[in-house]
Amino acid sequence: MPMPDRALPGREQLMALRSNRHHVHGRPLQGAFSGLQRVQFGMGCFWGAERMFWSTPGVFTTAVGYAGGYTPNPTYPEVCSGETGHAEAVLVVYDPHLVSLDALLRTFWEGHDPTQGMRQGNDLGTQYRSVIHCQTQAQFDAAIASRDAFQRRLAAAGLGEITTWIVHPEPAFYYAEDEHQQYLSKDPDGYCGLGGTGVGCPIGPVA
Repeated sequence: MPMPDRALPGREQLMALRSNRHHVHGRPLQGAFSGLQRVQFGMGCFWGAERMFWSTPGVFTTAVGYAGGYTPNPTYPEVCSGETGHAEAVLVVYDPHLVSLDALLRTFWEGHDPTQGMRQGNDLGTQYRSVIHCQTQAQFDAAIASRDAFQRRLAAAGLGEITTWIVHPEPAFYYAEDEHQQYLSKDPDGYCGLGGTGVGCPIGPVA
């Protein structure tokens, strides 16, 4: 991770999206989302990670962006340089009456390998680290409990220690450029390097 005083300076102006319409279901990417909850997941490359959540029943919308670092309003090339401190993240906005946080956490843990540190498969760099950015203390507590439960399963399977960063309060989320939003819906044959460990997470409903 870069030191905060050595990170790229970024910019004051927001990186505005040209469209506020989700490519899969048409709902907005940005908004107040009154009555809904939000959580940010980083699982490596955000293209494949977003696809895991956008059609989950109870998830209102998803978007990809940059979070957890120091550079305000970064660009994709700046994040890929490793000089912003940001992770590639997926914003998941959901109705807690229709889908539980545990169900989302199960998708998160089983959808990638959270033991790899600053990488995911062949994708290397701080932007590919595993993260959960929590909106509320209750989310944070649930995320910690789920991590501990999954760690026991991983250990039993002979796998290593979880390196996921679990953070509360949530850091600022900077929306990525339009071409990255719902990328694998726009290009179904596009790159996705995610792969789980094959170990089941003992929380939430079985998919």
